[in-house]
This record gives sequence, C-alpha cells and structure tokens, in this order.
Amino acid sequence: MSHHEVRAAELDIRDVSCTVGEREVLSRVSLTVAPGEMVGVVGPNGAGKSTLLRTAYRQLRPSRGRVLLDGTDVFRMSRRSLARRLAALPQEFPAEFELTAHDVAAMGRVPHQRGIGGDRLGDERITTVSLEMVEMAESAHRPFDRLSGGEKQRVLIARALAQEPGVLVLDEPTNHLDMRHQFDVLTLVRRLNVTTLAALHDLNLAARFCDRICVLAAGEVVALGTPVEVLTEPLLSEVYGVHTEIGTHPRTGAPTVLFGN
Repeated sequence: MSHHEVRAAELDIRDVSCTVGEREVLSRVSLTVAPGEMVGVVGPNGAGKSTLLRTAYRQLRPSRGRVLLDGTDVFRMSRRSLARRLAALPQEFPAEFELTAHDVAAMGRVPHQRGIGGDRLGDERITTVSLEMVEMAESAHRPFDRLSGGEKQRVLIARALAQEPGVLVLDEPTNHLDMRHQFDVLTLVRRLNVTTLAALHDLNLAARFCDRICVLAAGEVVALGTPVEVLTEPLLSEVYGVHTEIGTHPRTGAPTVLFGN
C-alpha cells in the first residue's frame, strides 16, 4: 500500500450515551484508542457493541458525550474529510447491485479523489493491492452480489483498506469468514498498524489480536484492560452467565477461554 500519508490517529470516545426510543442503549461509555492500538469490544448480544461502533463512525449521534478523532469532534468534520481518516466495516452487507468485487473495493478511493482525472493509476494500484491483501484479486471481476458471504466480507475489508485510513472501525470483521480467513484478516489488520476498534464475537480471537479489550454489558463498560486483565473466570461468568476456564496459549501466551458448565 502507499502508506506514505497514512498516520494512525487517536480515537477518543468520551462519556458517550445513546438513547434509542426511550431506552438508553449505551450509558456513559468512555474509551480511548491510542494511535496504532487495537482495541476489541466484546460482550453478549444486546450489550451495545454495534451501537458504540456506529457512534464512532458517525452513523449514530450520541445523546450525550463526544467522539473525537485526533481531538476533532467527528460530527464537526465533513463526510469527505472523515472518510479520508476513518474507514468502517458495518455489520450488514450493502446491496451492491451489478457491481464487481473490484468496483466495490474501488469505492474506498472516492474520498481521496480530486476532480477529473486525478491519480487514476494510483487509485487503481491501491484498489488492486487491497484486493490482493485479502486474497480476492483473482475474483476482482466477479459480480459482488454473487460472492459468498465470506468473499463479500473480504471485499468490504479491501474497500476499507483502499481508503488508507488512520482509524479502522470494524463491526464483527470475522463474521462469515472461515477460520483461516478470520486469522488472516486480523493478522493483516494488525500489520497495518492503524488505530483499530473492532467488535469481536470470539473471545479467543480478541485475546490473540487485541492490545486491550473493552467488555460491554447492558450498555456499560464493565471491564477495560489487557486480555490477561480482562478475561477472568469471575468476570466472564458474570457477563455471559456461563462457566469458563481460562488457560494460556502455549505459543503466544495469550489467554484462552474454554466454555464449560
């Protein structure tokens, strides 16, 4: 990638609450993701993970609190200037009718394009490299809507990479992916050294790849720290209501979570 201009930014979620209808879905959540850090958001379904991420990529305005990108409120930035700095992978697939995988990935270049002509070759090269990074270059000309769920997910990750963002916000990026691609995608994200906030379903993947883990339950932060600090038997039993045993991965030293009863 031409990561010459890409600078990891700080993402600062300050005292954010979100109300949907009458219900407070997020309650005073604060979380700072340092430049280049990867923070995983975990918690049971309905804990507020997607809601938190949607405030971070400005899909949802918080009822209180602020989201700052290098000190600037994201709601004060133009859509284009935010898109140059922050790329999001939402949870739902967009319906991209009649577009090829390449067309979808190339959409990541739009925020960087200036006027007619521009740097078409540069954009083309970055789009291709992004597809190569997720092993979808061979499928570049296949129609997006005919791809499998896992292939679509990889193309959407390529689109986010093509944006060359300083911050990545990923909602369940390993959804629809088989085990090898789950691993490959998170390894790739780590290698980019961009600031990453990711909602992850799988606690073992979170433990393996994240610098810190934020545990949400019922819209509140119940724990925030390194995987070793956060993934404890009492906490997981309280949050998930299930007995776990925590081991240590023999090779990486990351905590491993075994569910049992």
